[in-house]
Amino acid sequence: MNTQQKPKAKPSPGPAPRLGRPARRAALVVHVIASAGWLGLSLGLLALGITAATDGSPATVEASVRAMKLFADWLLLPAAFLTLLSGLLLSLGTVWGLARYRWVYTKFWLTLATTTATVFALRPGVNSAVTAVAAGGPLPDAGDVLFGPVVSLSAYVFMTVISVLKPWGPTRRGRRLRAPARRALQDASARR
Repeated sequence: MNTQQKPKAKPSPGPAPRLGRPARRAALVVHVIASAGWLGLSLGLLALGITAATDGSPATVEASVRAMKLFADWLLLPAAFLTLLSGLLLSLGTVWGLARYRWVYTKFWLTLATTTATVFALRPGVNSAVTAVAAGGPLPDAGDVLFGPVVSLSAYVFMTVISVLKPWGPTRRGRRLRAPARRALQDASARR
């Protein structure tokens, strides 16, 4: 009787797991809604920032920056994180991959950068504007309420455009991963 056990074979490295069609569609719907919401919130923040920076009425300025704070504190971060997470799920769970195509890679890094900027630049700028205006003073710097929305809106419009157009082709990693499949296809057609 042999008491030695054979070592279990390691699974062969196959293709990355993919989302099934229903899960992919659900993730895509969530991603599009969250992204569109984030873009819309940025447009609303820009309108409020322009109003705060150009209106001479202290009551209007205060109402504008308080509304900006409400959007920034309660709506912007959930939309940003939901966009980031659903986009990451889509990229890792579909054939697009995270680092296979330049447009996906660019969108990921821009989404990460704009989420970070929302936390560390936009929200603190809006909070300092609210503090100054609530104390009865004027808007300290129009840049606090304009710069963040302009930058984020520009980034979201750019990301929307590249999502639709899918420019630039595969990354170096993407070309390397496609090479074995292309060779197998060529071998199969050569055998015919």
